[in-house]
Amino acid sequence: KPLIHYGVDEALEAGMKNMAFITGRGKRALEDYFDISYELEHQISGTNKEHLLIEIRELMASCTFSFTRQESMRGLGNAIHTGKVLVRDEPFGVVLADDLCINEEGEGVLAQMVKIYEKYRCSIVAVMEVPIEQSKNYGIVTGRAIEDDLLMVSDMVEKPDPKEAPSNLAVIGRYILTPDIFTILEHTKPGKNGEVQITDALKEQAKGGMVLAYKFKGKRFDCGSVEGFVQATNFFYELGKNAKKCRVYPGEWVALPYEGFLCTPPIGDPKEQKKLRGCAEPKKKDAKVPEALWVHRKQKEKIIPIMF
Repeated sequence: KPLIHYGVDEALEAGMKNMAFITGRGKRALEDYFDISYELEHQISGTNKEHLLIEIRELMASCTFSFTRQESMRGLGNAIHTGKVLVRDEPFGVVLADDLCINEEGEGVLAQMVKIYEKYRCSIVAVMEVPIEQSKNYGIVTGRAIEDDLLMVSDMVEKPDPKEAPSNLAVIGRYILTPDIFTILEHTKPGKNGEVQITDALKEQAKGGMVLAYKFKGKRFDCGSVEGFVQATNFFYELGKNAKKCRVYPGEWVALPYEGFLCTPPIGDPKEQKKLRGCAEPKKKDAKVPEALWVHRKQKEKIIPIMF
């Protein structure tokens, strides 16, 4: 599936159901992707390929999608300001889909950041450590530690020379921003290459309030580069190849073994035992298998393959 689909999945996992896209010329395919393709659905309806539409159908049923265009390429700060008409006076998350993030051992990056926002109610940027010689490719932050993996930002510089970088903590494409950032962006002068930098606006926001930098848990792939895209492709290929398969009848509860599975949150009551068919007996309360390993499916297909 395309990178933007992974980004929407991550936002939805974090509890964000209103998706606002900032696009440009020639990006109409993004709008079409999150819409019904009557011709395609008609062609594969009733065939053994219809199950391939299930995921996107569920996504479309779970979210609303809005689109607006950035008139010219004037930087991330300008793109975020363009989204004001869609976001209005609400805090919001920002996902740059070229940064593909996955956390195999827990919540996605944006969901991790939402928990921090609920505690501190301020803007948050996701950061990771990079070799200092790569600082020229990122926005770099420095600050004072207030918790494990959490800093209060004191300075932020866009793509500094390695000799002048204040640290090796690089900002990646995950943000939670408070709505006052729009006013700051309106008064932010263009920086390098004539672009309005979100780092400049966040630096100003930090002076008048608080901005946090969070060292997230998980992996990040820079799919904007050939090397990063190839790494991500290989990683997800191996992930899928090593995952186990399970055939599930619609409307069943299925208890899945713990090792080797990537699991979605459970829907409904996993204690309902009567609908179990051809799978492990329900575990006792003191069992080490987490409840998230109970999966429920309500699709119309007689039998569908599910890979985790």
